[in-house]
Amino acid sequence: MTPVRIMIFAKAPLPGLAKTRLIPSLGAEGSAQLARRMLHHTIDEALRADVGIVELCVAPDLEDPIWTKLALPASLILSTQGEGDLGMRLARASQRVTDNGEAILLIGTDCPGLTANVLRKAANSLDGHDSCLAPVSDGGYALLGVRHHLPELYSDIPWSTHIVAELTRQRILKAGWSFFELDKLHDVDEPDDLHWVPSEWGEFNSELH
Repeated sequence: MTPVRIMIFAKAPLPGLAKTRLIPSLGAEGSAQLARRMLHHTIDEALRADVGIVELCVAPDLEDPIWTKLALPASLILSTQGEGDLGMRLARASQRVTDNGEAILLIGTDCPGLTANVLRKAANSLDGHDSCLAPVSDGGYALLGVRHHLPELYSDIPWSTHIVAELTRQRILKAGWSFFELDKLHDVDEPDDLHWVPSEWGEFNSELH
């Protein structure tokens, strides 16, 4: 089986930087607190999936003190996203990992439903497919997995629109790649998405439910 690396793309969970579209409902500090909770949840689930190396690819760079204050697990690999738009940053990560002979699962921290079981299913699918995708209800995706680098998956994509997953799916199929699609999930980006926050995250119940 090809080794699989989970690459988590994350913004620093700071007020005014992370989850800014939730500020009207939660305020800047509340949005940052939820971003921190989602970051730790994503890291924990990625490590629990136990499919290979887990790398946290961050913005801003690693010199920001927030990354030492978060008490991140010692087994986590840290890297910086670097310059450019989201597509350029994802493409660099994809090429670096696949050129090293690994498959990659590219994920963010916006999807509480991206659990260890889902990540294991995605990783296992790459044993028999060139790619996999976990779409989300707003038309984007929570996970993109590839065994090889395909630049078209990251260039000229209208990020944060309702056609991201469909356009990515079309480009995968146009390349002649085999493809596995996981069940649709739900991101938490907008105030209307807050009901997807797990009820067991009790510290948010009074604000979100």
